[in-house]
Amino acid sequence: MSKRNSTIDDVAEAAGVARVTVSRVLNNVQNVRSETREKVLRAVEELGYSVNHQARALASGMGRLIMLIHAHSPEREPNSYYNAALELGALRGCSSLGFDLVSRSVDPQDVNRAQMMSSIIERERPAGLILSPPLSDDLEFIDAARRAGVKIVAVSAGEEAQEVVSSVGIDERAGGHALGRHLTSLGHTSFAFIRGPLEHRAAAQRYDGFVEALRQSGITNTPWTAIGDFTFKSGVEAAELMLREPVRYTAIACANDDMAAGAMLALHRARLEIPQHISVTGFDDTPMSEIVWPPLTTIRQPIKELTERAVHLLVQNMSDDGPHFDGLPFALVVRDSTAPPAA
Repeated sequence: MSKRNSTIDDVAEAAGVARVTVSRVLNNVQNVRSETREKVLRAVEELGYSVNHQARALASGMGRLIMLIHAHSPEREPNSYYNAALELGALRGCSSLGFDLVSRSVDPQDVNRAQMMSSIIERERPAGLILSPPLSDDLEFIDAARRAGVKIVAVSAGEEAQEVVSSVGIDERAGGHALGRHLTSLGHTSFAFIRGPLEHRAAAQRYDGFVEALRQSGITNTPWTAIGDFTFKSGVEAAELMLREPVRYTAIACANDDMAAGAMLALHRARLEIPQHISVTGFDDTPMSEIVWPPLTTIRQPIKELTERAVHLLVQNMSDDGPHFDGLPFALVVRDSTAPPAA
């Protein structure tokens, strides 16, 4: 018998025991005599038998595959660090719990995204899904996954999605508020804000918190805004639009670090000194925020920890259908891109 092709029945025959006895030994069931256990383990070693964990999981009705769904449009550049950090965190969580991770991309603008999700679930039978934003706020998409009978944890979901699925994230509104409070404390009164995609609820909460901080500081003017898509390119384009405005803005806040870095490039091209002429802030505290010049003031959110925690929530949620939100801490990181406005 080839070691590579040995089966549990071969082990049972070699050990002179029943198939169910081999199964009990391999599953470490205690009511097996020590001499019988030794014979089975000896046969396993001699035959080089390897347990097929996936087959065992399927037979027990409990899969060991967790699927991370990235939201990605073919028309946009990927937010590479954010996606990579989500994947690393999920992989870390899966490894610690004995699960396997696979990732898939779905276009949030695809009208057939719900049907696509149902097909993926039917084909790959994951034990659970982790949804990244903005799919984590897509109630139609979430409903399709739930009807397929799979457990879900949403990352950075808004209030509506939190009512129907378990989720993990930071207080996005409070993060935006912290940035607004920081800039107003420096004396800024004229603001621009590069927002994220309209369907991205977390990005909307960042803006809402920012505006709330301005109102609390007595600033009634609404910030000039542009819509970006979280890419470096969209940050460049939005800042170029801002520079065409007749108003002189002294601070520009961005819904993520990639767009902030793009805005800084546009400002450098316009011969504007940061922060002497204009302050810039980002959001996420990705590695880019420390290597741009000047280093970027931003909100640090624990991206890898979000999906690592999502895996743990997902496993717990396999026996608990109630939605649960797990909030992780964030921090304002002040660097050299912000300063009081010039006189």
